[in-house]
Amino acid sequence: MKMRKRHFKRAALSLLVTILALTGLELPARAESPYRTFTFDGYGSLIQTQSAYLPYETITKFDEEALSGPSDLCVTDDGEIYVADTGNARIVVGDLEGNLIKIVGEGELVTPRGVYVTADKHIYVADRDAGAIFEFDQNGALLNRYGKPESPLYGEALSFMPIKLVVNDAGIMYVICESNTNGIVEISPIEGGTFLGYFGTNSASSSPLVVLRRMFATKAQRARMVSNIPSTPDNLCIDDKGLIYTVTRGERNDTLKRLNIAGKNVIEPETYDEIPAAVAAGNHDNVFLASQNGYIYEFNNEGDSLFVFGGADDGSQRVGLCTLVSAIDVDPQDRLYILDSDKSQIQVFEPTEFTNLLHEALNLYSTGRYTESKAPLEEVLKMNSMFDYANQAMGRAYFQEENYDQAKRYAKLAKDYTGYSDASWEVRNLWLKRYIVPVIWAVVLLFVLKKLVDYFDRKKRILDPLRALCGSVGQWKAVKDLRYAWYFMRHPIDGCYGIAREGRASLTAANILVVLFMLEYMINKYLCGFLQKTIREGRYEILTDIGMVVVVLAALTACNYLVCTINDGEGTVKKIFCSFTYCLTPYVTLIPVVFALSHIVTNNEQFLVNFTYYLIFGWMAVLFVLAVKEVNNYTAQETFKVLCLTAFTILIMALLIFIIYVLWAQVFEFILAIGGEVVYRIGN
Repeated sequence: MKMRKRHFKRAALSLLVTILALTGLELPARAESPYRTFTFDGYGSLIQTQSAYLPYETITKFDEEALSGPSDLCVTDDGEIYVADTGNARIVVGDLEGNLIKIVGEGELVTPRGVYVTADKHIYVADRDAGAIFEFDQNGALLNRYGKPESPLYGEALSFMPIKLVVNDAGIMYVICESNTNGIVEISPIEGGTFLGYFGTNSASSSPLVVLRRMFATKAQRARMVSNIPSTPDNLCIDDKGLIYTVTRGERNDTLKRLNIAGKNVIEPETYDEIPAAVAAGNHDNVFLASQNGYIYEFNNEGDSLFVFGGADDGSQRVGLCTLVSAIDVDPQDRLYILDSDKSQIQVFEPTEFTNLLHEALNLYSTGRYTESKAPLEEVLKMNSMFDYANQAMGRAYFQEENYDQAKRYAKLAKDYTGYSDASWEVRNLWLKRYIVPVIWAVVLLFVLKKLVDYFDRKKRILDPLRALCGSVGQWKAVKDLRYAWYFMRHPIDGCYGIAREGRASLTAANILVVLFMLEYMINKYLCGFLQKTIREGRYEILTDIGMVVVVLAALTACNYLVCTINDGEGTVKKIFCSFTYCLTPYVTLIPVVFALSHIVTNNEQFLVNFTYYLIFGWMAVLFVLAVKEVNNYTAQETFKVLCLTAFTILIMALLIFIIYVLWAQVFEFILAIGGEVVYRIGN
C-alpha cells in the first residue's frame, strides 16, 4: 500500500522535465550544468535537487577521424572507448582525451549497429545489413563471423538483423534483432554459433475492448486488425553479475527490465520514459536509462529513482544537451558516456560530490556494511535533508542495527511505508515483551476492582449518586435524541418509523452528529497513523473539508427532497435531513476504533483497518437506502428509482454550478480588464 507512489505523474514526466530544463541558465560546462536535476519524493512528485552529474567533455572525433551517424559505444575498464561508427562502416577506438587508438573492421563491416567488448578485449559487433555478428581480437583481427542460426527453432521465415548485443563471461551472446518479436536471441559460440533459444520475451497485452472486438469480428475483420505481438527490445546491457537489462518503448511500467537467468523481470522501476534509447549498469548496483531525447534516469537496484537530469537540445548547442541519444555507458570512475547519433558526438558527464557520497553509501549498503553506510548518508543529508532516498537508506541502516525508533523516524521522513511498517513491527514486539506482564496484571486488578465495586454497590448502594446523575442527564432532550441515533443505527426500520411517524426527528441531535462527524473526519485524516495517512505531512485543508461535508449533505438533502416531492414521497426537509444525518452514526461510533488501529497495525494487519472501513461505509449505505424507503413510504422499486433520480439531479446541479462559476469567472476577468483599461487611459 502506497509503497511507491509511482503510478501518478508518469505519463507527463518527459513534458515536465522538458519545461523545467528549458528554464535552466546557460553556464560554463564544468562549473554548472545547463539543465536541472530532479528526483522523486516519497509522494511520487518530481522535485529539484542538487546537480548529480556535470558535463565533463564532448568528443566529436578521435584525432582527425570524425564520426558519422554512430549507433553504439562501449567503454572498457582501462578507459578505451569503442564506437560503432555506422556511417563509416567501422569500429573506432579512442580515449577520453580524443586520441585515436585504432580502427577495427574497416572494409569488413557493412552497417555496424552494436558493439560490445569483453574483459579479454574481444570485440563483438552486431552488423544489421551484413546479417551477422563479427568477433575481433584486441588487435582488430577477425576471429569469427556468426550468421543466422540454422536451428529451425529460430524461425525459418525470420531474417537475422542484429542491432545490439552483449556477451557474458561464458562467451554466450545475447542479441537484439530488428523486427524479431520473439525476444533476445541467445547464441553460444560453440560449433560456429549454436542457437540456444529466445530470452526475456516481452509479453503481448491487449485491452478488454480489443479482446471483445476480436471475439465478435469476422475472419476478414480480424485479418485487418493490428496483430497483438510482443514488442522488440530497443537496447540492452549486462552487469557484473551476468544479469541482463533491457529497455523497450511502449511497455510503460515494464520499459526497463532486469532479467534473471530464467528471463523473468526482477525490478520494478519507479518511473519510465516514453522513448527509451539505451541502458547501462552502474558500479554500485545502480542502473542508468537514457531517453532518446537526452534525459538520463538513474535507479538503484530496487528500481527507486535517484536522479533525472539532462535534456533535449533546443538548437543552442549547449554542452550536456542532446538531440538523438542512441547509447550510454559508465566507466569505473562513474563517468557517463552518452552517444548522440544526430550530432555524431559523445557527451561525457562526471558525478558531483553529492552523487559520489550517495554512490559510496549505495556500495556500502549493498555489501552489508550498514553502519559504515551511515557516514556518507549523513553527509548527503547535510547537503539535502529532504533527499528521500538518503532518508530511506538511513532508516534501513538503523533497522539493520536494531535501532528501530530511529529507523521509524527516517522511514517517516522518506515516506518509506514498508520500512516504517517493519520498524513498527519490531517496536511493538519489544513493547509487548517489556510490558505484557504488567498489562496482564493491570487487567486482572481492574477485573477484581470491578467485582469489589459491584459487591459494595449491592450492599451499600455506593453508585446511586452516579446513577442519579446519569439519569438526570439522560432526560435532557438533546441526549435522548442522540441516544435515539444509536437506536436508529441498530434498528433502522423502527428508527425511520419513529422519525416519519412519531416526531423523533431532532435538528439539534442532527447538527451535533454533523459536527461530530466533521471533527472525527478531520482528526482521522490529519492525525491518523503514518501508514494510513493519505495526505502530505503538514498540509491542512480544514475549511475545504468542512465545506465539502456541508455542501454534500445540503445537496443530498435538497436533491432527494425535490425528487421525492414529485414522486409522492411523504418525507419533509426536516425528516429527510435528520434521517440522513442519523445515517452517519456508524462512522461517528466506529471511526475512533479505526483511528486507534491506525497507530498500532503494520502492513501485515492492514486488513483490520480496511475491514472496519468496509463495515462502516457498508452500514451507512444500508441505512441511507432504508431511510429513503421508510421515511417516504416507498416500495423497493420506487426507492431504487428515487435513488437513481437523486444521483442524476446531483450531477445536473454540480454541472450547473460549474457552468455558473466559469461564466462568472469570465465576467469577472472582463470587468477587471475594463477597469485596467480605464485606469490606463486616465493615467495617460
